[in-house]
Amino acid sequence: MPAPKALPEARAADSNIRPLWVEPSSPVNLPNTITLARIACVPLFLWALATTRLSAPYGRQELVAAFLFLLGSVTDGLDGQIARRMGKVTVLGGLLSPLADKLLVSTAFVALVFFAPELVAPWVAIIIVAREFLVTTLQSVATQQNMELRYVDIGKYKTVVQSVTVISILLAHAWPIWFGDVSGILVARASIWVLITVSVLTSVASLRFFLAEVVRQLGGEM
Repeated sequence: MPAPKALPEARAADSNIRPLWVEPSSPVNLPNTITLARIACVPLFLWALATTRLSAPYGRQELVAAFLFLLGSVTDGLDGQIARRMGKVTVLGGLLSPLADKLLVSTAFVALVFFAPELVAPWVAIIIVAREFLVTTLQSVATQQNMELRYVDIGKYKTVVQSVTVISILLAHAWPIWFGDVSGILVARASIWVLITVSVLTSVASLRFFLAEVVRQLGGEM
C-alpha cells in the first residue's frame, strides 16, 4: 500500500518554519553579538595591562591594550545602528549596550590609575566613572517616567575623546617622547583635561535638563 502523500497545507506550514536564531525577536543576533564582543574586550584589556608575557621595552603591552580599547570603542553605536536597520532591537540589547560602554570606559580608567599613575590620578578616574553612571541613571529614570531630556547628544564625540585619551595615555606610557620633540606625556595630559571638561559639562547639562523636566511635569500635575 503506497504511503499517503503529504497534504499541501502541511507542506506550506513546513516551509514557513524557521530556526529560532533567525527570528527578529531572538536575543541571539548580530547586534547583540557585537555588544557581547565589546564586553569581552574588558577582561582582555585588563589582561593586556596585567600580564608579564607582553612586557617589552618597545611598548608591545601598551599597543595590545590600545588595540583592544580601540576595537571596543569602534563598535560603540554600531550595534544599535545595525539593530535598528535589521529590525532586531531586543530588550537584552537595550540593556547590554549601555552597560558595555560603561564597563569598557570605567575599567580602562580605573586600570590606568594603577598602570600609569604618573599620568592618571585617582580623582580623574572618579570623575570619568561618576559621569558615566550619573548620565546613565538619569537617562534610565527619564525613560521610565516618559521624560524628554532636551539636550544635544554628543555621545559620538565623547566616545572619540575617550578613545583618544586612553590611547594617548598608553602610548605616552610606552614612549614619553614621540616623533621629533613632541612630548607624548604633554599630549596625554592635555587630552585628559579635555575629557574632564567634556565629562563635567555633559554631567551638569544632563542634570540641569533632568531637573527642569521634573519641575515641568510636577507643574503640569498641580
